[in-house]
Amino acid sequence: MTSEIITIIHTAIAILGVVVLITRFRLNPAVALVIGSLYLGLATGHPPTETIGTITGGFGEIMAEVGLLITFGVLLGSMLSEMNAIQRLVSHLLRIFGPKGLPYAMGLTIGTVLQSIFLDVLLVISAPLARKMAPLIGKHGTPRIATALAIGLECGIVFMVPGVAALALAGVLGVPLGQMLLFGLIVIVPTIVISIFIMTLLFRIGFWKEKLDETQPVEGEDGADDSIDASPEPVEPLKTESIPVGDRLSKVGGVPRGVAVAERTTTSEPKLILLFAPLLLCLGLIATGAILQIVGVEIDALVLVTDPVFALLLAVLGTSIIGRLTVGGKAVEKSVVAGFRESGQILILTGVGGSLAATVAATGLGDILGQAFSANSFAPLLIVWAIAAVLHIAVGSVTISAITAAGILAPIASVIGLDPILIALAAGAGSLFAVHVTSNTFWLLQSLLGQTTRGTLKTCTVGVSVASVVALLVTLVLSIFI
Repeated sequence: MTSEIITIIHTAIAILGVVVLITRFRLNPAVALVIGSLYLGLATGHPPTETIGTITGGFGEIMAEVGLLITFGVLLGSMLSEMNAIQRLVSHLLRIFGPKGLPYAMGLTIGTVLQSIFLDVLLVISAPLARKMAPLIGKHGTPRIATALAIGLECGIVFMVPGVAALALAGVLGVPLGQMLLFGLIVIVPTIVISIFIMTLLFRIGFWKEKLDETQPVEGEDGADDSIDASPEPVEPLKTESIPVGDRLSKVGGVPRGVAVAERTTTSEPKLILLFAPLLLCLGLIATGAILQIVGVEIDALVLVTDPVFALLLAVLGTSIIGRLTVGGKAVEKSVVAGFRESGQILILTGVGGSLAATVAATGLGDILGQAFSANSFAPLLIVWAIAAVLHIAVGSVTISAITAAGILAPIASVIGLDPILIALAAGAGSLFAVHVTSNTFWLLQSLLGQTTRGTLKTCTVGVSVASVVALLVTLVLSIFI
């Protein structure tokens, strides 16, 4: 019993140390996680060589699981960004669903279809367009669209393949990617819809104070226009392939004329469905593979084409070909270079998350904690959620908190018979709790959507926290049937 208590104490010290190194000493999260893993292995009596082997082995194992998937996903998103696909998609959503349904449509689209795009890139592209549309939604347009963006962005990266945290969670916990896609979709759709609905009700009963929660638009700023179709001056039709993404995001006060440009170029651009066809095909193949696995069908050709790595490779190749035909080879090459640059940090962080998980497993913590729970109890999922929530509040990173929480409690799954997919979903849900001032997403939403810090605390912090609780409840209901 004494040794078990010591193991738990050292694990708590290791996790707390990682948090302090990141928040107090501003150490890179990847380095901090390696240090925490080293301490945990050595403090629990493992020889130095064995500890190092566990850390490197954990890194290698998760890279073997999701390394190529993360790389392909980021490359895919980078090319879609360069092809102006997101701006055009938002315009189409407005025309199809109308102003009233736009927050739900944007939240669901960003949370599901667009998760191959790196979060900050997706936010920088979509937020200014959303700000332009806010007046069309009517009363409380700004908080409603800001909340939808925040919830869709954050939920997507933890629940929806190929979201970065979703891929990492699947790798740490050994969850088949097709299963993560299907069950993530089951959780994310009601979570986004219910959360946006709850926040809308709160805004209607006085939760939002326009004078205190919104910044006053400067004269001539696009966000102040009453009509989305209003153009500041007559211009010749623009070709999006001649405008780099960075330039499109810096027209007036950081707010692009995205919708107006998209509308003027639709005659010379390919249909939107064509731009997203490779990505949609990829998601369909992965989902098909999960279904075939569930029903026990094993045909070599189908196993190949529905494998997540093969499916994402097809999506990358297909999007690259479409990109070369639409924006040109140089633009595609530029986006690929940017994609490799973005994926490097993500890969390292995911890998060291696997190192920590392997070290935790080597300490025997799973056996210790597993004795405290029963297979049919909600307690393990609540603890996973709580650990991820506390880590996120301290560290401010959705991905780090989700991976770390999953790694700490992954060994429990085999001990008590709890399906790893439930741990992944609960860890993802907890990592969403209290997105606040330590998050880059918080400040991007604040500046790009014309909110004060007080307003962003409502739309982002409260909104995503509501989604965190809703996702936990959906996961608990799902656990009854799994």
